[in-house]
Amino acid sequence: MLLTQLKMTARMGYDVSRFISAVDEELICTICGGVLEDPLQAPACEHAFCAACIHEWLNHQQTCPVDRRNLTPHQLKQVPRILRNLLSKLTIQCENFMFGCPGVVRLDQLQSHLSQCEHNPKRPVSCAQGCGLVVPFDEMPQHNCVRELNLLIQNQNFKIAQLQAQIDDQRQQANEQKREIQALKDMIRAMSMVNLPQVLPLLPGSLHHLEHYDDEIHQWLSRLQSARVTRWGGMISTPDAVLQAIIRRSLADSGCPPTILNELMENAHERKWPLGLSTLETRQLNRRRYEQYVCKRIPGKQAVVIMACENEHMGESMTLDPGLVMLFAHGIE
Repeated sequence: MLLTQLKMTARMGYDVSRFISAVDEELICTICGGVLEDPLQAPACEHAFCAACIHEWLNHQQTCPVDRRNLTPHQLKQVPRILRNLLSKLTIQCENFMFGCPGVVRLDQLQSHLSQCEHNPKRPVSCAQGCGLVVPFDEMPQHNCVRELNLLIQNQNFKIAQLQAQIDDQRQQANEQKREIQALKDMIRAMSMVNLPQVLPLLPGSLHHLEHYDDEIHQWLSRLQSARVTRWGGMISTPDAVLQAIIRRSLADSGCPPTILNELMENAHERKWPLGLSTLETRQLNRRRYEQYVCKRIPGKQAVVIMACENEHMGESMTLDPGLVMLFAHGIE
């Protein structure tokens, strides 16, 4: 019953009527009745079937269709080379014969012929009406350049929207991680400052610096001149090693605490900047907010330092702990 149903619902092998000479019964699939296509065989009885046919059969019952021996998809194997050679030497009509193709080729050359067959109604052709899209030949009479281009634009917009949603999710996750990290830092700092007076006499003298960490930074910032950036477009987002070395020396000479000097210099490159400054597009979108930065000039240089402790009003997307170093080609007052 199942075999009859499969024969009626699908023709998965090659139609026997398309072959020029008689086909041996050993080359016929007993499921679909056509010449074997991509044949596989059962390991024990060696009965051969079209790959698509036998997989469809095994979806319903796991036995050989001929002798009903147990059979699973994992047990199927390739047919012997001699059977493959016999199949490859058969001569077959092109499947586009009804569209006027007179081609008769060996079975192993059929796919190559189909890809170049001029009578193939599905062969790809380029639209000559202006859009340049590639469409199947038989769909060309119904092809509408404006409609197809609109669909193409819609698909692109959909993909862009998906990518933007992924980017927004990643940014949200990054912001959450930053908030968690900052909360842990604040907790550690608070715990250290609360317990420090009791344990300080018992600790090495080098840890005494923790008590004066914030004071040291504020004292250094108080000695720096406030700055105003007049040309934010002159920002150098990827300073080279020489320029970074010059700025590092100027920071050190200005009294920058050694504990934050390395981190500040790492934050002088856009790869370390927060989300609001991370790309050229975001920097252009946020340019109006730059005037709200509290900037301190690095002495003698076209560069400023923007410390987190002075810019809490800017939010996490525009600041970085302990601070940012921004270099400019010009425009610092």
